[in-house]
Amino acid sequence: MSLPNRDNPYSFDEYLRWRRDVDYYADDPFLQKVLRAYAGGAFEAADREARSVSRKASFRWRDLSERIAWPENRPYMMHFDGHNHRIDRIVRPAELEAMEREVFGERLFADSTDPWVKLIKMFLIYQNGEAGIACPLTCTEGLVELLKKHAVSPELLTILRHCQEGLDGSIAIGAQYLSEIQGGSDVPANLLEAVPESSQRAGSGDAFRLYGKKFFCSATHADYAVVTAKPTGSEKVGLFVVPSWLPGDKAREVRNGYTIDRLKWKLGTCELPTAEITFDGALAYPVGPLASGLANVVGVVLTCSRLTVGLSGAAGMTRGVREARRYAEFRTAFGLPLAQFPLVAGQLAEMQTLAERSTAAAFRMYRDYLAMDGELSLSRDEPLATKKRRFQVRELVMLQKITNAWDSTDVSRMAMSIFGGHGVMEDFSSLPRLFRDAVINEQWEGPRNVLLTQIHRDLQKAAEWYAPAELVADVLAGAPAPKVQALQAELTELVSHPSLFGLDAETIEICRRWDALCHRFFHAYQDVARAEVNAISA
Repeated sequence: MSLPNRDNPYSFDEYLRWRRDVDYYADDPFLQKVLRAYAGGAFEAADREARSVSRKASFRWRDLSERIAWPENRPYMMHFDGHNHRIDRIVRPAELEAMEREVFGERLFADSTDPWVKLIKMFLIYQNGEAGIACPLTCTEGLVELLKKHAVSPELLTILRHCQEGLDGSIAIGAQYLSEIQGGSDVPANLLEAVPESSQRAGSGDAFRLYGKKFFCSATHADYAVVTAKPTGSEKVGLFVVPSWLPGDKAREVRNGYTIDRLKWKLGTCELPTAEITFDGALAYPVGPLASGLANVVGVVLTCSRLTVGLSGAAGMTRGVREARRYAEFRTAFGLPLAQFPLVAGQLAEMQTLAERSTAAAFRMYRDYLAMDGELSLSRDEPLATKKRRFQVRELVMLQKITNAWDSTDVSRMAMSIFGGHGVMEDFSSLPRLFRDAVINEQWEGPRNVLLTQIHRDLQKAAEWYAPAELVADVLAGAPAPKVQALQAELTELVSHPSLFGLDAETIEICRRWDALCHRFFHAYQDVARAEVNAISA
């Protein structure tokens, strides 16, 4: 019982002190175990770099991420200067620009940066949500990987060096503009036109000029963008790199032949400028064979982005469950800490499982992705065993994207519920912002239904040389036999259905089962990874 006290002494300070002082890496033994399990000989260097960057991500960058999230600090457009010159300036808070310089100053995509150092740093950075940083990071990574494979012209090699090592004291930021108003994921339906450059301007090389509109352009403040367009008279989608400014024009705020029409008003990732753009003669450099643009988008650019969605989902879950668990230990109700209520304890255990298995699988998959040299195309001539391994990674990347994006919204919602009414207060915790960012990730780089359909088609096409049952056995090696056998039987049955495009009752039911099966299948893979981590690190 308690008596009235008009000077209520209750305080959240104990919990806030813990939250203020927690170190994302040093205070996370499981994450350290995951890195040790999969980084191999790179562990010591990655561990050392993780401890260093965590002191930035856990404190300064965390605080900056919270500050820039306030509505009054969101980006806005200045289309004209005071002299009626079109400038299309994206105004962002100084705190975001400072954090961006510091994060990109880590030189994550330099040749000298070990892939495992890059991965663990990105995981720690992503625990702060989008924060205007996550999307530019992965878009830059996709641009760098694309140019490492296909840059041959002096212009593209300069852009690659700018993104990796920096030029004139700054490291460049990349973006990707694929979606058009008639269909976001339907890239083959693009209408943006690429016209061969007719002038003999020095250095123009095989340049093109772009004309038309793009409807979802995130990281619009970037220095360079990967853009899909169809060359004049062709139905094939080509891939181009477009500088935001031509040499000497950035200081004068003269855009490279395009206008930023407006910024989108989004549910989440609000610190990140996403715009509608009209191209009217933008100079663009083709990347790779023009007829292979779509293959390079999917095989390189979207693969990097989908890996990042999986990684950032795991990072967000890790932070959410950590803060919810500590709050449940601190907060009391009806004379008991929340963590001692069975419903809460069960919820926390479920959240912990989701976070740990997502993290373990993200690192395990990255190991296997690196073993494939970051190349998931099946067109090369190679031994069947290697082709099968490449196919596994290709499908798991998509499965991870949709699973972690879905699970991270669940974990964010459950974490907010632990906080009760405080869980939805934007000035009480970061959870509402992380939840909104997680919802955006569900749509980014292929919504769930699009990727589920693609996976079904891929498995059908590969069935002659890689039976679904064999795929399940390979992916889930080490899982309990009854679980493997059940998944083998159902996957084989559902892949045998001719198509997911029928509107008959049978196909609709097949689609429902396919959605649920893919979620269970990837959770089983995550459980194998989690068990592997605990076994290796025991």
